[in-house]
Amino acid sequence: MTHKLTRTHVLLFIATFFTTLMAGALLNGVIPWEEPGRIYLGLPFSLTLLLILGTHELSHYYMSRRHHVQATLPYFIPAPPIPFIIGTFGAIIKMKPPIPDRRSLIDIGASGPIGGFVIAVIACFVGLNWSEVVPSVPTGDLEQRLAMGHSILFGFISKLVINIDSDKYDIILHPIAFAGWVGLLVTSLNLLPIGQLDGGHIVYALFGERHATIARITIPVLLVMGLTFWPGWILWAALMIIIGYKHPPVVYPHIMLDKRRKNIGWLSLVIFIITFTPEPFKLI
Repeated sequence: MTHKLTRTHVLLFIATFFTTLMAGALLNGVIPWEEPGRIYLGLPFSLTLLLILGTHELSHYYMSRRHHVQATLPYFIPAPPIPFIIGTFGAIIKMKPPIPDRRSLIDIGASGPIGGFVIAVIACFVGLNWSEVVPSVPTGDLEQRLAMGHSILFGFISKLVINIDSDKYDIILHPIAFAGWVGLLVTSLNLLPIGQLDGGHIVYALFGERHATIARITIPVLLVMGLTFWPGWILWAALMIIIGYKHPPVVYPHIMLDKRRKNIGWLSLVIFIITFTPEPFKLI
């Protein structure tokens, strides 16, 4: 499997840059095809989001190479820049199994979420400092509108940076803050303890074959959350069933985790808890 930068990598990155640029412009109230001269207003969102996704995947790539696991450079995936779509479906790298042992597995699996998480947190702090605070409008005076939920961490950062009464004021997120919010959401989705998601790698490294039991429990939990909080969880549960909840074995399962890697695994699970958003989007 090639480690080289190919034409496909370049073209997908350019396409994703433009789709996220247009999505960022739309977030700023600019319709790019009507006002092409103002498309630059989408740059803060686009560049921040690409930095978060790129850091995530390049961290995986670096650790894969370090452990002599063949992997490609990141493939960015563009998406149509329409309302409620952020201009990308994320980014991926392709790895060629097998993974040698649990130590390399946790290094590879945890590096991406932790790397992207650090950039997303920085983006939240910077963007919230530049966000606008406006008086709340009673929902009875408006038609239903879409609002964003928040994780434990995003709520904490918001309180720290903009300590307002949420009953009286709303925050209009700066595009960098919104990209940070998306980054935290993407981190939590990747850390779901299922199959070959990053969270699946980490849980398998920590618990071995018990990973399958944890994954089987997680899928009905997602279904219940889909009925209770956000219907999107039902789609995620269906996707996980289609992809599969099992994890392939490592070559040398007898090699145990050292204390440092166990701590990395538990840190990743804490990150999952504090970035998880039960209801990312809701009507109010």
